[in-house]
Amino acid sequence: MPKLHTSEITLKVGLDENRVPEELSWSAQDGGIHNEEAKAMLLSVWDSKNRESLKIDLWTKDMPVDEMKIFFHQTLVSLSDTFMKATQDEKMTATMKDFCDYFAEKLELKK
Repeated sequence: MPKLHTSEITLKVGLDENRVPEELSWSAQDGGIHNEEAKAMLLSVWDSKNRESLKIDLWTKDMPVDEMKIFFHQTLVSLSDTFMKATQDEKMTATMKDFCDYFAEKLELKK
């Protein structure tokens, strides 16, 4: 049997004395990313045995609130796109996109 290629994504979290994130970085060798700085990250993993999602939400102390709002909006838009790719459910994708527009409007992200 041929050996499968594996790929690794690494997350590093620098914590202060109270275990609050001060620094975040990530590496993905196959993507050419090495210790790239980040101010926030959201990671979801599906546990099929328990039929639930597990998540890690991290952001640094110095992540500006205005950038966090943009980050969330872009994440919601991306989730809508991923939902469409995964399910081909056009009706729900359109509903999700409508919510993304509403979200951006309420946070005054689109001028």
